[in-house]
Amino acid sequence: MKTLPGSKRNTEIFFVAFFVLLTTGLYFLPTGFERHRDPGSVRCRGEVVAVDNSFVQRMGMISSGSQNITVKLVSGPFAGLIVHSANHLLGKLDLDKMFQPGDKVLMVLTVRDSQLIHAQAMDHYRLHVQGFLVAGFVLLLICFAGWTGIKALLSFVFAGLMLWKILIPGFLKGWDPVLTSLGVVTLLTAAILFLVGGLNKKGLTAFSGALLGLITTCLLTLLVSPGFKLHGAVKPFSETLLYSGYAHLDLTRIFLATIFLAASGAVMDLAMDVAASMREVVYRQPGITRPQAILSGLRVGRAVVGTMTTTLLLAYSGSYISLLMVFMAQGIPMANMLNLNYIAAEYLNTLLGSLGLVTVAPFTAIAGGFIFVRKNPRA
Repeated sequence: MKTLPGSKRNTEIFFVAFFVLLTTGLYFLPTGFERHRDPGSVRCRGEVVAVDNSFVQRMGMISSGSQNITVKLVSGPFAGLIVHSANHLLGKLDLDKMFQPGDKVLMVLTVRDSQLIHAQAMDHYRLHVQGFLVAGFVLLLICFAGWTGIKALLSFVFAGLMLWKILIPGFLKGWDPVLTSLGVVTLLTAAILFLVGGLNKKGLTAFSGALLGLITTCLLTLLVSPGFKLHGAVKPFSETLLYSGYAHLDLTRIFLATIFLAASGAVMDLAMDVAASMREVVYRQPGITRPQAILSGLRVGRAVVGTMTTTLLLAYSGSYISLLMVFMAQGIPMANMLNLNYIAAEYLNTLLGSLGLVTVAPFTAIAGGFIFVRKNPRA
């Protein structure tokens, strides 16, 4: 029996409302790590009014020592107060920052019994610029895509909260990283594809193909990774995590979990591309047979999968472009480079993600052939 357009619309609105409530619940869900925060720590915005560089030692591009700065607090309970802070320099360009008069800074205040005990300038204040970028992204997305853009925005926020509220706390609590990541990715895949594609045959086709592709990527990761003999500490700040009281964590399993997590976005894109194309083909050709529909899906998949794999290559190589430049500048042979832990890790990321992508197209095409083509092939 064909569903009435009004009923479809009501079902979609109900589904979106459900995810709005779910996303709101996730936002207020405690992670369990809030107790580690210092209740006497207050964050606010400040403006640098003066700097003293007399204790800064410069050695070429590197600076060490301490920069003393004077800051006027412009927000928070002590707005208007002038405070002093020391900016300690470690001699590392990636960690050090130098302040100039007029700079906006993020201040962390230590407060006891409503009295300001200490003020520390943490870094340049960037939240206002980040806020403008978010506002521009939201505005453009809604203006361009309308109702679909609103659903895409909801899925974006939901995905971010799932990572911050479920995945990361789960890892820290010692949950199995692979199973946790697979569960979170499955839920995200369903939420994103059904929100954007709708609760219909197109959404079901895309979800089926994407899920099968992700499971395949997960299995390939577990099968192939032992041959690379990589430790999870290859990821930035992983070793720091061990020294912060979390020595029980299995960093290698966490690293493996991030492989198919990182590929999941491209997997969903490819699955939706194939599903949407098959839906259009079947809608325009009601008499199409199941093998013909599957073949059409495969043809679309062949055209899309090439650019998707290149997308993964560019995304992963961009993370280590400076390291690749060092190798080229020093004339290090390709064999040495490919055997280095960092490069081998990105190689594993890229190839396994690409292998998973290649399987998504046929999985989605086959699923679409069975879902779309029935007695009434119209979706």
